[in-house]
Amino acid sequence: MSIASPLGAYIPRRGPLHALRPGAKLLGLFAFAIAIIVAPGWISSLCALAIGATLAVLAGLRGRDFWRVARAFALVGVPLFAFQTWSSGWERGLEVIADILALILAASAVTASTRASDMLDTISWALTPLERFGVDTERVSLTFSLAIRMIPAVQELARDAEQAARARGLDRNLRARTVPLVLRTVSQAQLTGQALAARGIGDEEAP
Repeated sequence: MSIASPLGAYIPRRGPLHALRPGAKLLGLFAFAIAIIVAPGWISSLCALAIGATLAVLAGLRGRDFWRVARAFALVGVPLFAFQTWSSGWERGLEVIADILALILAASAVTASTRASDMLDTISWALTPLERFGVDTERVSLTFSLAIRMIPAVQELARDAEQAARARGLDRNLRARTVPLVLRTVSQAQLTGQALAARGIGDEEAP
């Protein structure tokens, strides 16, 4: 069974994005985010959205992946668009949700075209100069690794909670979907912490 979103899932294939080094892709994503912030207006936002969608396609995402991303984003995007339209007009509402969705698609393109191990090695290498200031680069890399791995896991839990609520006829009940999700996510985090502690990770005494 496929995960609910391409975020965090590497798609093995040959393509221009897969050929780029992880560092270049991370820097490109950062520059793309800066450009979105700097460029005002809903037309610029739609252009950014088109770029994000193009990058996602180059990374190997297809129609079903886009639908799943859009469906998940709608939970936040629709209320956000309604609020921005009410407070600042439809142009501002369109600009905000297009910017956010463009970043989501661009980030999906990076994770889909980059192995998690390569990305973590790049992050660890970039943080190496900070070791002289006492930064534990291995622990930072582990944190990124856990975050990436938890994205599809949490999305799977969200889908299970939604299906369980639908089976009870409570698919329109927000509480029936969110409370089990929160509880199971916390439980998963606790199990992860226990597994790390069993391996002696995180128990080092502070100097």
